[in-house]
Amino acid sequence: MQPHLEKLAADWLKLDKNETTRAEISALVAADNEPELEKLLGTRIQFGTAGLRSRMQAGFARMNDLTVMQASQGLAAYILAQKQLQPGDRKASVVIGHDHRHNSRRFARLAAAAMISTGIKVYFYHELVHTPMVPFGIKILKADAGIMITASHNPAQDNGYKVYWSNGCQIVPPHDTGITAAIERNLDPRCWDEDLVDSEHELVEKPLERMREAYLKAVGQMSAGIKGSQAVRFVYTPMHGVGLPFMTQVVKNMGLEDSMVVVQEQADPNPDFPTVKFPNPEEKGALDLAIATADAQGIKLVIASDPDADRFAVAQKLPSEWRIFTGNEMGILFAAHTLDAYRIKNPGVDKLNKLTMLCSTVSSQMLSTMAKVEGFRFEETLTGFKWLGSRALALTNEEGYDAVYAFEEAIGYMFSPVVYDKDGIAAASVFLTMLATHPDPYEKLQQLYQKYGYFQSANSYYISPDPAVTTRVFAGIRALGSSQGRQYPEAVGGRKITWWRDLTTGFDSATADGVPSLPVSKSSQMLTCELEGDVRLTVRGSGTEPKIKLYIECKADSEEAARRRAQEVSDALRDEWFLPEKNGLL
Repeated sequence: MQPHLEKLAADWLKLDKNETTRAEISALVAADNEPELEKLLGTRIQFGTAGLRSRMQAGFARMNDLTVMQASQGLAAYILAQKQLQPGDRKASVVIGHDHRHNSRRFARLAAAAMISTGIKVYFYHELVHTPMVPFGIKILKADAGIMITASHNPAQDNGYKVYWSNGCQIVPPHDTGITAAIERNLDPRCWDEDLVDSEHELVEKPLERMREAYLKAVGQMSAGIKGSQAVRFVYTPMHGVGLPFMTQVVKNMGLEDSMVVVQEQADPNPDFPTVKFPNPEEKGALDLAIATADAQGIKLVIASDPDADRFAVAQKLPSEWRIFTGNEMGILFAAHTLDAYRIKNPGVDKLNKLTMLCSTVSSQMLSTMAKVEGFRFEETLTGFKWLGSRALALTNEEGYDAVYAFEEAIGYMFSPVVYDKDGIAAASVFLTMLATHPDPYEKLQQLYQKYGYFQSANSYYISPDPAVTTRVFAGIRALGSSQGRQYPEAVGGRKITWWRDLTTGFDSATADGVPSLPVSKSSQMLTCELEGDVRLTVRGSGTEPKIKLYIECKADSEEAARRRAQEVSDALRDEWFLPEKNGLL
């Protein structure tokens, strides 16, 4: 066996105290399985979007007891180092919660042990919670950070370690690199006592009951403002996740408990997600059981949360079919409702210049059009609620705006000030409130299209065989304009490019100095442009999957025309930019 693998295996067996994962590595060593040892031990699991996420398996590259302990010790050290720069002597504290996945409870308890043994107070949620309860707890308890053990809607064999900072938002640079460096300095586990969190330790508090009560009160305030008299029946599925207890209480508080029918086969938390191929409401077939339940009951609306209940989906039965709303469509419906509610709460047109709504750069630009027509402020951010939440909070606290809503096309919706993160339960509450005045969401969406224009998307992706291939593909796209002395192509499918932004190289054709207003990262590929004919597109390399993702949106005078033109651009990108057969893309 290669010496570096021998050392990595020896290091693992020295540090790991879990007999199952120790046995995994020992068996691979005995079998001299170098490729598998290299895969599991050769690299360290990295902080990605707000934390860690991977398959549960032995090895430094996977989610397991040891990597959770190491991440927690590094986070604890980083929190203490940051607090030395702040005035006051209040003890450091963290909020820790977990979902129902395999090992989630154990990972949360080990994370708590690492914090307690470092002198950091732990507010521990001792029962299953949905993800937004952690950032909500940070805000109410004034904690320094939060940890949520969840892999959201990933497959059953995965788990994750999501980190929030003291502002209640997912971590953004430079915290991610700072925490990573602190982990590297704190690799030797100091405390394996997962029962420590159940002791009478002065650094342990279990505030779930009062946090849940406060959260439900905050969500209840979202249903104030616009009231109706007719309750609409609906089917709800928590997708084998943790959402049902919170959803049950929300509808009870709204007086709608008789209107909700639960998909019983998916009601209870089940870490194996037995009735769905992927536990993600966006995936094809994920809502089939809920739709079948609705048909059996004669109900025309289905709502769903993903397993950790931070995302939200809706389907409506039309005369000829079931229509599953996209994240962009729900995003606009929520925006229209938010606008109506804000006007009622703040009468006077002059107030709208403080209202701010946000979406990510890959989400529908219909929100931007709505803002121009109605007079409120619109901002876009990079992909992810770590950026949306942080920017919304800064706009509210530092610039005096009312940044009350944000959305992303991946069925995520934020309603501040409940949390500055996506929240499927808050979204459900707002949606049910919206039904009181607009019981037909599809009809309301058509009214919005008639007012602001028809926006349709053609989103897709290519699977890239290697990161080097992805880099080469994007370099080839940029080179298409080199013969004209440009940093980008002149046209796509005969449509002239009118604006170009490259967040990899740091170029924006619309700014005076050619520098983008959004953050630039040379380590990730992301291009956005606008074409003649009201088309906007973004292509980017995924940070978590071997994919090149395409987001194409067209505005037109009809839904059919917008959809057709968006698809035409998608076809042109395939033939002019991506050349899948030549580049080995699938």
